[in-house]
Amino acid sequence: MKTIGVIVSGVVALFLTIAQFGTAGWTRPPMVNQQHGFRGTGMDIIQTRAGAAEIKAANLAPTPADPVEAGTDKAGAVYENVKVLQDLPVEEFNRLMVSMTEWVSPQQGCTYCHNTENMADDSLYQKRVARRMLQMTQHINTAWKEKHVGEAGVTCYTCHRGNRVPAQIWFDAPSPTRGFIARNNGQNLATPSTGLASLPYTYLQDFLAKPEADQGAIRVNATTALPGSPGKPIQSAERTFALMIHMSESLGVNCTYCHNTRAVAEWSQSTPQRTLAWHGIRMVRDLNADYLTPLTGVFPANRLGPKGDAPKLNCATCHNGQSKPMGGAHVVEPYPELAVAPATTSGPQGVPVPAAQ
Repeated sequence: MKTIGVIVSGVVALFLTIAQFGTAGWTRPPMVNQQHGFRGTGMDIIQTRAGAAEIKAANLAPTPADPVEAGTDKAGAVYENVKVLQDLPVEEFNRLMVSMTEWVSPQQGCTYCHNTENMADDSLYQKRVARRMLQMTQHINTAWKEKHVGEAGVTCYTCHRGNRVPAQIWFDAPSPTRGFIARNNGQNLATPSTGLASLPYTYLQDFLAKPEADQGAIRVNATTALPGSPGKPIQSAERTFALMIHMSESLGVNCTYCHNTRAVAEWSQSTPQRTLAWHGIRMVRDLNADYLTPLTGVFPANRLGPKGDAPKLNCATCHNGQSKPMGGAHVVEPYPELAVAPATTSGPQGVPVPAAQ
């Protein structure tokens, strides 16, 4: 009986082994490799074909509105209370308004921003915010064209994707408390924004909220073999790593998209994308500090964060999982009015600076 049992066990084990190799998903799915660094360094982005196709399908640029024959009448002369695009021909102005409706509020239509009984009325906060967002879009497409966005540019759709509020926004993180005293020092709470790692979750407000110089000092390793000054604490390294995880997940890439991981700090061994990322961090700080945070008093309480702060943007707001937003499509080309420097003067037809209230 013992011999029979051994034989039966062997046969069962053989069939289980065959089943594992033949039917248990051991076959690798079709992959897509994109080389972004020097040959032989393994600086590749590796995705499944299905995953890459899914991301591409979710980031298609919308079809531009049909061109119009521009007349001579200016929007500021025909319509009341036009403060940003007053020099745009009426036909081009209306074309952009229709496109903005499709980009931001396709379900609500014009009534999301306008009192249709009186289009000049500024009582809806959405209209006042939209003015400043138009200026922000123009600022991105001009001031940050050469340093980050290139010829592709951005439109309202880049962030909104047909939603009134972009899906990828953030607020200052409230600190969990035990009794009356915060206990976790801003970390040890696994959140999606840190890749579910117990890293500091306040890194967005630490690195992306203000343009001050101290926010630019994220280097934590020494630049010499025997540094003469005290190094930074491990918490600084953890905050930096949290930011890197955020950027990696926002762009759908890994560390090698920007860095040669044999010498992460070396710029000479990094890809050009690292320079773009360096400027991108500073662009986000610029936009949050000069365009979004000043709107805190314009937004109603239900649109503010737990600490009463305005919604802000980060890398994911535009990129949405792609290394180039909308696959690198030149979305601003059909809308040249969004690629001119924003008005900076205030007055009857100008926009009060900075909040366009």
